[in-house]
Amino acid sequence: MKHLMTAALIAAASACAAEEPVTYTTDQSFEDVTFGLESAIIDAGLVVDHISHTGEMLERTRADVGSDVVLFQAADVYSFCSASVSRSVMEADPMNVMYCPYDIFVAVLADKPDETIIGFRPYPEGPMQEVQTLLDGIARAAIGME
Repeated sequence: MKHLMTAALIAAASACAAEEPVTYTTDQSFEDVTFGLESAIIDAGLVVDHISHTGEMLERTRADVGSDVVLFQAADVYSFCSASVSRSVMEADPMNVMYCPYDIFVAVLADKPDETIIGFRPYPEGPMQEVQTLLDGIARAAIGME
């Protein structure tokens, strides 16, 4: 039984790791997209909890970890939550707490400097699709795709 559970967990982890993010690409600048994202989050009645400056951190530590690869011109991850959506999905399954807070990233890849990508991780079928719908609406609003 233990081996079956281990195999199931490995298969589930592999399936999740293989999922591609939901992304939108625009020719808008990184600054315009991050401004649009902050505005869309606020317009949805939410508050940005944290901004991870992932691109800056990776560039700052690049030499320290022995790499010469520049990944991004810029990359930030915005974390936030929605009390009403979170309550809804966690009343359906309290273990949905593992998905909170919700994140949307904005990035300009080093090899594609004229494109800004905005996106988020996909969520499982069922109650978490309410979160995916929220994030999709915010991401699309950030770049004027409403």
